[in-house]
Amino acid sequence: MAERAAEAGLSEVLIYLGDLRRRTLHLLVREAVAGERTLGGHATALSIDGTVAGRSYQHGRIIPTAERHGGLHRFWVPLRDSNERLGVLHIASATDDEHTRADMMSLAALVGMMIIGSRGTSDSYTLLTRTRHMDLAAEMQWELMAPRTYADGRIVVGAAVEPAYEAGGDAYDYAVTGDGVHLSIFDAMGHDTAAGLTVNLALSACRTQRRRGAGLAEVSEEVDRTVGRQFGSDRFVTAILAHLDTSTGVFTWVNRGHPPPTVIRDGRWTSQLASRPAHPLGTELGLPVELCSEHLQPGDRIVLYTDGITEARKPGSQEFGLGRFTDFLIRHNADGLPVPETVRRFMRAVLDHHDGHLQDDATILLCEWLGPTRNSGLPQSPTG
Repeated sequence: MAERAAEAGLSEVLIYLGDLRRRTLHLLVREAVAGERTLGGHATALSIDGTVAGRSYQHGRIIPTAERHGGLHRFWVPLRDSNERLGVLHIASATDDEHTRADMMSLAALVGMMIIGSRGTSDSYTLLTRTRHMDLAAEMQWELMAPRTYADGRIVVGAAVEPAYEAGGDAYDYAVTGDGVHLSIFDAMGHDTAAGLTVNLALSACRTQRRRGAGLAEVSEEVDRTVGRQFGSDRFVTAILAHLDTSTGVFTWVNRGHPPPTVIRDGRWTSQLASRPAHPLGTELGLPVELCSEHLQPGDRIVLYTDGITEARKPGSQEFGLGRFTDFLIRHNADGLPVPETVRRFMRAVLDHHDGHLQDDATILLCEWLGPTRNSGLPQSPTG
C-alpha cells in the first residue's frame, strides 16, 4: 500500500480503525505493543470526540491538520467501505489541491475494500476494534445483523446497539430490493443467551419469509408461529416489521407489541405513528394484525427503537424518557449531522445518562428517505 501511495505523492500513511462502540480510533499496526500510547511518534489511540481525526470520521470529510514539517501537508481522511464507516487515514503530501485530495479518497476507498475483504476470514480487525471480551449472545447478534450504516442515494441508514459487548435480546435488520427497503427491529424477552437465541430465530425467520415474497402481515404471523413452536410460552419477541417504497415514500408497518415508529419531519417536530399493536411474536394468541401506512416527505427520518432507549434508568435516577429522546433527535437533525453520526452521538448520550451501565439492551435504527430519485453515487451530504 505504501508503494502505491508513494506513486501518487502520498506518504506517512497510517490506518486508524474505529472501535465497536465508536468512541476511539485505534492505530492499525503489525504488532501491537501492550500499554504503548505512541508508536513512531504517533498516538496508538485517538478519541473520536474532540480531535481533528475524530471530526474527519464524524463528518466524512478530509480535514488538514495544523502541523507541517519538512514541507509536507498532513491530512485526516475518512476511511469507509462504500457506506460503512471504518475509521480514518493519516496522510502526508507535498501538495494540497483537488487532484491530491481525489487521490487520497481513492486510496481510502482501496484500503476500505481491503479491510472489509479480509474481515470475514481474519480476527485481526475484530480484535483491534474491541476493547474488551464479548459475551456469547452479543457475538451471535453482531454476526447476524446488517452493517450499522448504509446509503444509496435514496436512503441513509444508521443503527446502534448497546451494551455492545453484552447485548442479548435486541436486533435490527434492513435490506434493499429494487425500490423497496425492509426495516425491522426486535426485542426478545430477557437478557441472556436464551434471549439471543430467540431473537436470532425471529430475525432469521423474518428474512426467510421476506425472501419468499410474503407480505408484512404474513411474515409476522409466520415468525409468531416459528418462535412459538420452538420455545412454547417461555419466550416471546416484540417487533416492528416495516417496508418503505422509495419511489413513492409510502411507509408501511406492522406492530407486534413494540414501541411505535417515530417520524422526524422538517428537522423541527416528531410524530409517533399510531397503530394497534398485535400480540408479541411467539405468543400465538391469534389477534388480528393491522397493516398501517404513512406517506413520507423527502427528508423525513423514520426512527425504530427498543424500550431500552426510553425506559433505561440507573438506581435513583429518571428514565431517559421519550421526551428527551425526541428532543435529542430533533436538535441534532437541525444541526445537519449525517444519520450515522446522529445515531452515534445519541447512543453516547444514553450511555452517559446512565454512567455507561444499561440494565436492558438499547437499540435504535434510523432511516432517512432522501427522495424517489436514485443517484449514481452517495448523497451529496456526507453519510458518515
